[in-house]
Amino acid sequence: MTHLPWEYLWLPFRRENFPDLFNAIWISSLVLLVVLIVLYNVRTRALHRHRAYTDMWEWLLWTGLITFLLLAMGAVFMFDFAVVMVILLSGLGTMVWVRFRRYPPIFAAYEQQLARQRYLSREKAARPEATIRSRGSRRRRR
Repeated sequence: MTHLPWEYLWLPFRRENFPDLFNAIWISSLVLLVVLIVLYNVRTRALHRHRAYTDMWEWLLWTGLITFLLLAMGAVFMFDFAVVMVILLSGLGTMVWVRFRRYPPIFAAYEQQLARQRYLSREKAARPEATIRSRGSRRRRR
């Protein structure tokens, strides 16, 4: 360390200034971007009938895409380290907020809705005569 800790925030983010962080950040951002795209494709195909879950994965995809591409661009264009840290913290913070704060109440409401639908369909199937029209109702329709 040749500078005071807060002076490092305003140095350009490049290999000479941050030899231990530079490669780790830009390589991991590209790897995490690829992993996120693969996970998005796998999970949205598996959950294509459940809109609440696919909406969450779309939020995570776009947040991750923006965050990880900006981190890679920060390494290429040598942004200040403070800018790289703001991008990293805000992007990861948004992803954690989406997964653990925004969508759990939506998932709980969706699970109740599915349980109600299952209960009503069981009730309807338990009385098959409720699904069969009587002869009198057919004559009135004509």
